[in-house]
Amino acid sequence: MLSREDNEFATRIGPGTAIGDLMRQYWVPALLSSELPGPDSGPIRVLLLGEKLVAFRDTSGRVGLLPHNCPHRGASLFFGRNEDNGLRCVYHGWKYDVTGRCVDMPSEPPDSDFKHKVKPRGYPCTERAGVVWAYLGPREQPPPMPAFEPFDVPPDQLLAPFALQLNCNWLQALEGDTDTCHVGFLHIGHGSPEEVRDGTFIQYMLRDRAPRYKVLNTEFGATYGAYRPADTDDELYWRIGHFLFPLYTMPPVGVLGRRVGVTAWIPMDDHHTIRLMFGLPSANAAPPGQRVGIQKGMRQKILPNTTGWLGRFRPEQNEDNDYLIDRESQRRLDSYTGIGGGNPAEDQAVTESMGGIYDRTQERLGTSDMMVIRVRRRLMAAAKALTDEGVTPPGVDEPEAFRQRSGGVVLPKDADWIEATRDLRRAGVEHPELDPSLAGGV
Repeated sequence: MLSREDNEFATRIGPGTAIGDLMRQYWVPALLSSELPGPDSGPIRVLLLGEKLVAFRDTSGRVGLLPHNCPHRGASLFFGRNEDNGLRCVYHGWKYDVTGRCVDMPSEPPDSDFKHKVKPRGYPCTERAGVVWAYLGPREQPPPMPAFEPFDVPPDQLLAPFALQLNCNWLQALEGDTDTCHVGFLHIGHGSPEEVRDGTFIQYMLRDRAPRYKVLNTEFGATYGAYRPADTDDELYWRIGHFLFPLYTMPPVGVLGRRVGVTAWIPMDDHHTIRLMFGLPSANAAPPGQRVGIQKGMRQKILPNTTGWLGRFRPEQNEDNDYLIDRESQRRLDSYTGIGGGNPAEDQAVTESMGGIYDRTQERLGTSDMMVIRVRRRLMAAAKALTDEGVTPPGVDEPEAFRQRSGGVVLPKDADWIEATRDLRRAGVEHPELDPSLAGGV
């Protein structure tokens, strides 16, 4: 468990907080490219790392991300006119380009140079994989972008990025992806090994719901391996996943060496998070007729976005309607939870049920929580090193460190799990010999 002081330290992300300052060392996802559909389209409100911002796409197609208050009198630039490569405040006509530079000040005399002295910070933005990324940190020249493997793939081959707002703290949400043990209960607890294909990963999970763990620190964050018996006494099934600084996970979905995907847990503020998934389409759906596992098309229904600070990517299933739980379905064991909408909806329900920020002084952690503990320690140590000694956090200047893959694999019992999977965990390596159906729906 964490002390009350450490719980506050690890979860708060506003400007001037230790974890917030840590996150600002990196490029972070800010919004989807599709939210700004074309040049001079309407600005949108973006709540990111506790800051209220306005995003817009200018006449040339560049994305700007500015503080929402005009530096003149504080009117919101959300109401601004997006025109002629700038965002113009409707209060007095002051106009800003995507860098935050004031390019026009029509309320001042023509010979005034005052506009050159006014510059709200425009956060640098770039677009990759259908996502707008922003740098909110202190460097005049931002660090390199993390070299995630989906960035190598032509956009038309990628899945459209999927975003979902969660009403809870970012770390609380992220920790679900570092807790592989819950899959055997929350997501497939209604299944039995007899009703799935022999020799598949899902069968191994249903036979043994209490895996053992290995965890280690890495240059990008931390890696875990959860292992359990496979088909013979000489083999183990491993689920290998990652935490990547400062807010990314690669859970062990599918077959290691085939899956290309990343999940970001983006803090809007201390109590609201956007879960963003991007990558290649997965071939790991449950086989036809199998009711246990990941089913194709099971993405939650998202309500239409509104213009409010918390109006983006809100799921139809939520606390107010008990996530549309079906108790009869739960009793019949159609699913373990009775909550439709696939894994994200089930994850959302249990994570939000803890409250906005869970009081971790009440936790009782076991051996299955080894990776949860490791990630907390890594984050807190990196934040303290940055605050106390100015140490650059892991991976900030090492973009290649983020080129990882995750997933499941069967290894000889006496194999070194790290050495034996080195090539499978490496991005950009083709493995046509691997059969994605081995996952069996995991």
